[in-house]
Formats: sequence, structure tokens, C-alpha cells
Amino acid sequence: MAGFSDTFGIVASGMSAQAARIRHTSENIANADTPGYHRKTVAFREELQSGKRTGAVQVGPVRLDLSQLSRIYDPEHPLADATGHYDGSNVNLMIEIADAREAQRSYEANLKIFEQVRQMSSSLLELLRR
Repeated sequence: MAGFSDTFGIVASGMSAQAARIRHTSENIANADTPGYHRKTVAFREELQSGKRTGAVQVGPVRLDLSQLSRIYDPEHPLADATGHYDGSNVNLMIEIADAREAQRSYEANLKIFEQVRQMSSSLLELLRR
């Protein structure tokens, strides 16, 4: 049974990591039109326990994408400089939508594994009761 509980932990860590990724992608999409907004990125790292790999993942620190902000020409905007430009965001909606879709599919795959392991453990308990 220790194998099942280990698997549940690994799958749960994957689901948690993908949920964090979806959260940050959603923030990026919501702030795509916010002047001066830098895209947030999140990385995953392997979880180690006593120097050994557990198979689980952790969410690393959230980082800001420091690539060039878009320059928008709108002399009427309150943030516009003397040339009529202001800094937009560096969010590319196509990339964010693709990242959100990938994270969603990874989350769903982890959820299916979770359900399969739950069914296997239930079947094993049923066999042991006989």
C-alpha cells in the first residue's frame, strides 16, 4: 500500500503545480492591457527528500519576464510621455492561451492517474477482504 500512497502524493503535487501555472497564466491574461505589466512565469523543480528524488514536483519561485515592454502610441493616455508613447505589457495572448491549455491538459492527465490509482487501490482492498 505504500506504493499507492506515494503515487497519490506524486500525482497531487503535479496537480498542485499545474493549478499554480494556470493561476499565473490567468493573471497574465487579465493584465494583458495593464500598462507596465511584466508577464509572470513559474518553473517546477524536483522534490528531494534526504537527497533522494521522490518523483514529486514543487513550484519554484515566480519570476517576471523582463523582456521589452511594448511601446504604445496614444498621446491622450495619462501615462504618455512627451512623444505620446507609454509602456504597455509584454504579455502575448497566444502564448498565454497555449500555456493555459497545456497546463489544463497536464492537470487532467494527473487527475486521470489519480482516479486510476484510486480504483486500483479499491480493487486491491476488495481482493484482500475475500
